[in-house]
Amino acid sequence: MFERRTNITLSNILLVVATGLLLVLLWQLRSLLVILMIAIVLSAAVAPIVDWADRWRIPRWLTVVAVYLVLIAGLIGVGLLIGPPVVQQIERLIGQFPVYVELILNLGERLAVRLGMTEPELVRKIFNTQGLTSWIIGSSQQLLVRSYSVTRVIVGGIFSFILALLLSGYMLAGSESLIKGLVRLFPHPWDLRMAEQVAPMSQRMGNYIQGRILVSAILGVAITIGLNVLGLSEFSLALGAIAAVTDLIPFVGPILGAVAPLIVAISHGWWLFVWVLLFFVIIQNVETYVLDPLLVGSSVSIHPLYQLLAVLGGTQVLGIVGALIVPPWVAGAGVLLENLYLEPKKLAEQQAGVADYEQLVDIGSKG
Repeated sequence: MFERRTNITLSNILLVVATGLLLVLLWQLRSLLVILMIAIVLSAAVAPIVDWADRWRIPRWLTVVAVYLVLIAGLIGVGLLIGPPVVQQIERLIGQFPVYVELILNLGERLAVRLGMTEPELVRKIFNTQGLTSWIIGSSQQLLVRSYSVTRVIVGGIFSFILALLLSGYMLAGSESLIKGLVRLFPHPWDLRMAEQVAPMSQRMGNYIQGRILVSAILGVAITIGLNVLGLSEFSLALGAIAAVTDLIPFVGPILGAVAPLIVAISHGWWLFVWVLLFFVIIQNVETYVLDPLLVGSSVSIHPLYQLLAVLGGTQVLGIVGALIVPPWVAGAGVLLENLYLEPKKLAEQQAGVADYEQLVDIGSKG
């Protein structure tokens, strides 16, 4: 009978202690790590413009400054243009929400009477207005608290936003020296292999976030115009802005963006509800089968199930911010998985198959 012995050496103890201390340090710096993740996503999205200017011998730092100034000026301009009416419409929408719930309950009771129910008041008992409103407000507060508790330095302060921009700008301006310094940490030949993965990772992450933002902007404008035409002009701008923001989140975002318009529509009658529902079905099909393949394309190259898990996991850990930044990171990680494991594995299997085939041919010729 053999006995398995485990040798406990000083180096093993030091390795365990160092690993534990590193994990504690990373946990203490989790907010800074989230800022770093956002900065990398931002730099990947802007990198194509900087690389294009670099080919024309324009200094990278000058291009970075110009691009960020244009982006900031554009965001401020859009905020000043549509920000006040959007805020006003959202405030009115929140104030009208209990009224809409009451109207929906009345419609439910009428429908129950038409269906022959003897106690239509059961609808009101099941869907308690006060309880439903309290649940929605409580769920929203929990989501915001969860997002704020982990990412408070990002969504809660101007300093963190500026820090993310500065970090991404520094990464873009000094990307070559930064990449060389990082890949030196890996032994040869892994340093060369890792250096080769930076460009495809950045391209895939950048393509994803660029396409996602463009699709969301197009849908926000289309939904605003469509709801205005259908008769919801009082809240069309706010509902379009909400749908554009939620659409940044894959899979669940379009559904979340349709909830508020459907609630407002059903309070105005069943026919308007049907038309708005049909409108969102058309919009989501256009997004799924036209806009996403055309503008986002195969930039992710990951099974939709894994993308959904990335969204859910990011939301669970980092709140709303995690749902936005984790999917591009999963797309970048897919590049490493493909180029460093799947492709070499496939090539090795093909070479082994060729070798086996040649061996069988040799045996057959000798026989």
